[in-house]
Amino acid sequence: MFRTDLALESKEMYDENKNVEISGVVVDKARKGSVDITRIEITDEHGSQALGKPKGNYVTLEVPGLRNADSELKDEVSLALAEELRKMVGFKDDLKVLVVGLGNQQITPDALGPMTVSKVKVTRQFFLAYKKERDDSMACVSALIPGVMGTTGIETVEIIRGTVEKVKPDLIIAIDALAARRIERINTTIQITDSGINPGAGVGNRRLQLNSESLGTRVVAIGVPTVIDSYTVVFDTIEELGQCNGDEKIGGYFNQLTQVLQNNGNTVDQMLNDCSRQMIVTANDIDSLVQDFSQIISNSLNMSLHPGLKLEDVNRYMN
Repeated sequence: MFRTDLALESKEMYDENKNVEISGVVVDKARKGSVDITRIEITDEHGSQALGKPKGNYVTLEVPGLRNADSELKDEVSLALAEELRKMVGFKDDLKVLVVGLGNQQITPDALGPMTVSKVKVTRQFFLAYKKERDDSMACVSALIPGVMGTTGIETVEIIRGTVEKVKPDLIIAIDALAARRIERINTTIQITDSGINPGAGVGNRRLQLNSESLGTRVVAIGVPTVIDSYTVVFDTIEELGQCNGDEKIGGYFNQLTQVLQNNGNTVDQMLNDCSRQMIVTANDIDSLVQDFSQIISNSLNMSLHPGLKLEDVNRYMN
């Protein structure tokens, strides 16, 4: 019934429907300051099928205050994200990284990837100019904004694969906008995973998957949910009206409607398709929110890929 790119939400929906532990799925929760961190590891095929996600590690950072973040909160989240990225990336002095900004930079809710990559410190040209193979203060970083098939006519994975053959990175880091199931997670949540990414999957526009099998090297994906399905918004509103204090009779009607929608999800989905009522929506202040998240993610990338850079350095020179 609901679209989501977040492993955390897939786990929540499974729990709501089944209410049993999933073998092959390990969950760990932590809190650091203002940041709630959920780490999910899918260890086998049973867990993969249950959540509809590939095997791998999924780390979700949730910060409700990010919708109205000040510079102090953005710095706090940048540091927390950088710490999680360091664990997943595994810096070494001869590390070669290709950072890819997925999405359409002409459409604001989909422009997170290109906007972030424009702020990443690229260093490959220095390694080539000085014939260096390694450096303990920075990785050899190159960047790519491949566009979308609708404007290039080329599958994104094909463009990236061609660059990989030339650059030969040890790691690809892909940044993309995601879709969420819960309204409160729009523009408040960051997910990183080492399982790869399906560009456009959250809005039903599936392209070839970007992962170690398709690209021949490790892929770490970073995403922020910037859009939500219109049906999800309507369903959540109906559910909340059934639970709100007020007229019990009217609330009962909404509770009954919620049950009908829950019990006939496939039929409702088909009806929405037939009458062309499926839409993707985003926040009214998406411009500033994408700017904020591009700064947070680029700061985190610059610190995790270049150990010689501290937060004050990236804030001063990179933004």
